[in-house]
Amino acid sequence: MCGTKSFAFWLLQIIGLIGLLALCLWLALRPRRPNYTIMNFSVPSVNDSNASDHGIIQYELVIGNPNKNSGIYYDDIFLLFYHGVDKVGNNTFPSFYQSKYRNFRVLNHVDVDTPLWTALRSSILNATAELRVDLSTNIKYKTWGIKSKHHGSHGEGNIPIGKDGKISNNKKKVKLR
Repeated sequence: MCGTKSFAFWLLQIIGLIGLLALCLWLALRPRRPNYTIMNFSVPSVNDSNASDHGIIQYELVIGNPNKNSGIYYDDIFLLFYHGVDKVGNNTFPSFYQSKYRNFRVLNHVDVDTPLWTALRSSILNATAELRVDLSTNIKYKTWGIKSKHHGSHGEGNIPIGKDGKISNNKKKVKLR
C-alpha cells in the first residue's frame, strides 16, 4: 500500500518537473517582436520662398531585432505617411532576412504631390504639423534552424514636426508601436 503512494508521488514529481522545464524553455526561446523607429526625419526647403509644386520627406527607418537566438524573415514592408486623413506618400521595401541582435537601417524619401504639399507646408510653417506613420509587414522567426509560421507585424506612430521641418520632440526619434 505504501509502495503505490510513493510511486504515484514520484510520477507526479517527474511530470511537474518536466512541465516546469517546458515552461522555462518556452519563456526563454519565445521570440520578441522587432522594434521600428523613425529617425533623422526632415522636410527640406520648407522655409524656401521659391517653394516648388511638390516636396520631399526624408527619413531613416531603423528596424531592430531584440532576439538573441532568433533571426527574422521579413516580407515586403509597407510604410505609409498620413497628414490628417490624406495619404501624403508611401514606400515599399523588399523582403530580407535580419540576423540575431542586428539593426537594419533604411535611408529613404517620399515625394509629396502639389495639393498635399501646400497644406503640409502651411501647417509646418504654423508649427501645427503632425504626420502619422503606418508600417505593416509579415514576419517569420527562425530559431535553431526552424522557421515559424507567418506573423503580422504592424507599427504606428505620430511625428510632430517643428517649424524647421524636423521632429520636434526631445529625443528626435519616434518609435512605432
